[in-house]
Amino acid sequence: MSIGNLKTDGNKGNNFPYQLKSLQGLQCICDALGIDGDLYDQLKSINDNLSPQNRTAKLVRTSTTGTIKAFSFSIANVGNANGTALGATLAPGEVVNFDAGVLNNTFATVSYDATGTTFLITSVE
Repeated sequence: MSIGNLKTDGNKGNNFPYQLKSLQGLQCICDALGIDGDLYDQLKSINDNLSPQNRTAKLVRTSTTGTIKAFSFSIANVGNANGTALGATLAPGEVVNFDAGVLNNTFATVSYDATGTTFLITSVE
């Protein structure tokens, strides 16, 4: 860092105050972002989370109970009776869609009950 290192101004060639304030400002940014330790490793970890990931699409037709853990999913009641998804009634012909968004987010385990009807479930895991 050489800015402010003029022999005619300020501390007459002493650049320490500028360098100190710059480093303190960078530390404040790191603290606000929650970055501890080696900055390179932290930034690499963030970049890895933003990298494209291979996902598996699944399609299930079911008349039983079960759970889903996925990045996104859709449940369609294609039967003739009510079923339950996420604790709510899913009437015949109704469809619900959920997407966890970006950065490799996933839903917690989601339960469903298709006893007496038929659910068509698509998911991306």
